[in-house]
Amino acid sequence: MDIQAVRKSYARWAPIYDRTFGAITHRGRRRAVDALNTLGGRVLEVGVGTGLSLPSYRGDVSVTGIDASAEMLAKAQEKVAEQGLKNIEALRLMDARAMEFADNSFDHVCAMHIMSVVPEPERVMAEMARVLRSGGSVVIVNHFARDAADRTALTWLERLFAPFADLLGWHSDFAKMHVLQTPGLTLIEEQNLPPLGMMTLMRFRKD
Repeated sequence: MDIQAVRKSYARWAPIYDRTFGAITHRGRRRAVDALNTLGGRVLEVGVGTGLSLPSYRGDVSVTGIDASAEMLAKAQEKVAEQGLKNIEALRLMDARAMEFADNSFDHVCAMHIMSVVPEPERVMAEMARVLRSGGSVVIVNHFARDAADRTALTWLERLFAPFADLLGWHSDFAKMHVLQTPGLTLIEEQNLPPLGMMTLMRFRKD
């Protein structure tokens, strides 16, 4: 999937995202924000989208959000203005593969439901590690493909939708290995989330 396909896809989804994918992914987003609220500090949210998570951050957690879709960011900016979210430091149009931040800029970085969307996910993971301070956390929530031996209906659906990745805006057959091999990041937590374990939360620590 290339960046232009991603942008076109999310330009289409922006007007209805909150009521469709946003509703489906609410629980995973809530778990990730709860973890970040506990950790505190300065947070970078990669793929902030329409800003669905922004009202859930504690007021003393400073949040910067980036996204490749101008249409999605416009929705996020509306939420910030309407709800008076003073702790949102910035919302910026940016390619996550080449972030415009200095090394060690953030205490924690999160990516919710976007790793199977971005081109070159390994490069995005490396960039998240770069802008994260030592000892900080990367929190990821995403759908990952089931093991080939797991013959469930969900596995069948993943394979069915895989050829339509550019149209749908996400890879249904996204493998965990894309996020597990980033130098300097150690996986310290992994949990499957309801319903049906469809989404997985992972937390990495920067060594």
